[in-house]
Order: sequence, then structure tokens, then C-alpha cells
Amino acid sequence: MSYKRVLLKLSGESLKENDVSIFNTAKLRKVGDMIAEMSKNTQICVVIGAGNIWRGRIAEEVGLERVPADFMGMLGTVINAVAISSYLNKKGVKSVVTSAVPAIDGVTVPYDQKAADSALNDNKVVFLSGGTGKPYFTTDTAAAMRAIELNCDAILMGKNGVEGVYTGDPRVDATAKFMPNITYKQMEDMKLKVIDDSAVELLKKTDIDVRIFSMDDLNNFIRVANGEHIGTILSK
Repeated sequence: MSYKRVLLKLSGESLKENDVSIFNTAKLRKVGDMIAEMSKNTQICVVIGAGNIWRGRIAEEVGLERVPADFMGMLGTVINAVAISSYLNKKGVKSVVTSAVPAIDGVTVPYDQKAADSALNDNKVVFLSGGTGKPYFTTDTAAAMRAIELNCDAILMGKNGVEGVYTGDPRVDATAKFMPNITYKQMEDMKLKVIDDSAVELLKKTDIDVRIFSMDDLNNFIRVANGEHIGTILSK
């Protein structure tokens, strides 16, 4: 089954090559090209992390308090969203960067559910930056909230180095078995940390699929949106 409207959950690390620079030009362009191609047939909103710019462990090492550290992460997601949006606009793909934290005049607009829905219906790619706008919530939770608010059919969650969900961590457990389908309840019962608990609580009463697959090949996003069963389907 193909999807009409999806939320892409991307990691900030997908934009970087090493610890020297927060952006790798080739990777940024590949992500942008994938979104551009996908947008021809699918309405797309995007939540991207800030791992290429800022991570919680850095705050711990420096000794920063949790609240300001979380807001630094939110601002990092704005930077990443603006970067990809700018690339798309140069390619002629219309996009808008919304933000749950105070908007930057001329660069981002405040997140508004109705305005975002209207932009998606106008075939614009909508970036949902700034997380939830509140500390203590991850981008997983932000993705779940926005997917529900915007009536997305699915959340497409690409992962680095794994094909989907396993019964254990395949990198350390040779007996771990791949699971092409899993329910939210099974995930909780097996204590698998696929997505954050708060995101699960939001999603498990909805009909939204979470598609988890390898993003080593970015074309997997397009294949999944078009109905191919790649990776794992997490659902009610």
C-alpha cells in the first residue's frame, strides 16, 4: 500500500561525514534529492534531529543544565531544516520551515497545524523543526505528535546500519532475529527500545504505521512510500 502523506524522521547524523564539519555537501544533496523525488507523488513533512550539531552527552560533559541543553538541541534542528529547505528551494521544490520555538523572521514560521496542513495540500515540503518546543521531549515524540496532528499515514524512520527491528541488538547478539512486522504491544512486552516510550504512548491508539528500515540506501524512503515492504512495520 502506498502512502499519500508521510512524516520523514531523519537523524542529524545523516548530514555529516565526520566530527570535523556539521554538514557533508554530498550527503546534504542526497537527502535533498531524495525528498525532491519523493515529493512528486507523496505529501511530505520532515522532522530532523540535531545529532550532527549537538548531543545530550556533550551537555553532560560540559556540565550544562538539562533545560538549556534541550533548547540548544531544538535550535540545532532548525539549522538542519533550514539547510535542506534552502537546497530544495534552489531545485524548484517548494518548502517551508515551521518551528515550535520562536520563529526567525524571514527564515522560519511558527508551527500551526492548520497552516502546515494547508501547505502539505499545496504540495509543499513542510519541515517541523524545534521539536515540541518544550524540554524533556525527544524528536521521536515530536514526530509522533506532528504525525497525529497532520493526519499522516505513516512515519518513515530510516536507521543507520540496521535493516529494521530485531529481537535483540544484531550488532552484539548473533541470535537476534529480524522482525518484518511487530505491534506496539509486542515491542513493549519485549522491552525493545525502537522509539521512545512517550512516542509509543501517543501512537499505539492510532492507525499510523511506523516504518523502520535501513537508510544506507536513501531510495528506500521512496520505495517504502510507494508501498514496498522494506524493513519492519510497527503498527497497532
